[in-house]
Amino acid sequence: MSWAEAGFTLAGQHVLWADLVGNICALATVWLAMKRTIWTWPVQLAGSVLLFAASIEAHITGNALKQAMFGVLALYGWFRWSRGIKEGKTLPVRPGSTRERVTLVAVMVAATALVALFFTVTGWSWAPVPDAYIFVGSAIATYAQGRALIDFWWIWIAVDVVGVPLAFSSGLVVSGVVYGVFFVMVLLGIREWRRQYSRRLEVVTA
Repeated sequence: MSWAEAGFTLAGQHVLWADLVGNICALATVWLAMKRTIWTWPVQLAGSVLLFAASIEAHITGNALKQAMFGVLALYGWFRWSRGIKEGKTLPVRPGSTRERVTLVAVMVAATALVALFFTVTGWSWAPVPDAYIFVGSAIATYAQGRALIDFWWIWIAVDVVGVPLAFSSGLVVSGVVYGVFFVMVLLGIREWRRQYSRRLEVVTA
């Protein structure tokens, strides 16, 4: 048995350690993002490695590719936030412009269609459309997060709506539960980032 297969049985379900610990890192990533700390990104990178292994074990290729993508985007976000947080200052967050929002939605729709077609042709996923939607939506959300756009929280909500049932139907019980917890944390994250943005505006206009 490889380390990726290691786990335990809970309520009749086999739980992978990689899935459990990886999702703990994922939850920690959301909490750290709410606090706008640079530790968001190394924790996300660690979680991506573990969830990549769990997804390969569960034969969810799209989700595995998503975790590999998360690893790359974690490095991007780490770099962007390192530039945004200087001399002890907090990360300046903001809502996306109309142009940015339209671009994000357009890319999400087009890319989801292309990735779903790719998954269908290659047979890499048993659920090509929702898998592609989650893959693309996660990429766009993480990219927007790296740019400190408040809108990234809304994209995560759209991803969670599909992610919860797909995770449970794939046997990744922990991931399914965590997606549900994500939804609550994302709502808190939106409120916190909007509050921080409003405070910054008050300081600027004072």
